Amino acid sequence: MGASSGRWHGEPRARAHGALLPAAGCDNGAMTTSAFPQALQDELDRGLAALDLDAAALAPPLLQYLALLDRWNHTYNLTAVRDPREMVTRHLLDSLAMHAFVEDGSLADLGTGPGLPGIPLAIAKPRLQVTLVESNGKKARFLREAVRTLGLSNARVAESRAEAVDVQVHNGGVAYDALTARALDTLAGIIKVGGHLLKPGGKLLAMKGVKPDEEIAALPTGWTVSALHALSVPGLVGDRHLVIVTREA
Repeated sequence: MGASSGRWHGEPRARAHGALLPAAGCDNGAMTTSAFPQALQDELDRGLAALDLDAAALAPPLLQYLALLDRWNHTYNLTAVRDPREMVTRHLLDSLAMHAFVEDGSLADLGTGPGLPGIPLAIAKPRLQVTLVESNGKKARFLREAVRTLGLSNARVAESRAEAVDVQVHNGGVAYDALTARALDTLAGIIKVGGHLLKPGGKLLAMKGVKPDEEIAALPTGWTVSALHALSVPGLVGDRHLVIVTREA
């Protein structure tokens, strides 16, 4: 699916190329967790505290995920953000800014790319069952390695386009309680490809930049905005909104 005004603060899609992916344990010159500068770790701690999250508990696995993402990104361009310190703000804290509005249950993260926001949410909310939906094979391989390395028993990978995901296979035959999408499409576009995955009364949690009035006006019948929250992402300047769209029962 093509890019749209619905992208979360303009995050570009990763550029595919034919390079081999790094094997587990190969660092390719990228940082390990211990090699991250103290300033980066301090910035993550402050950001987590600002989001009312437990930095002592969450910073270690988030840094482990960041190190893995940075390492793989040197071989395969999973994200256009190259600086790990910038990744803290634009990826980790950006993804977690919505955590207070994510309820326990099942969630499908559509077009998750390298696992955003699904992996940070799975780390922060262990009672949330997350399906990471990604059709790109190399990104899906990274996701499986991340889930394995981090020991995320509450996360699974669906290597599939959103419209082809089968809840019988990926969620025990039960429709999802929630969907999220960070850089996929307009609200109507997300619903078109992934709305079938959501149970009646379930919620789409869509991350947006500026308030998407035109997208809200174009919602299909049977879908209504139940909440709109302005988000504050520590260290990031600009408008951020979480649009919660409910599927009518």
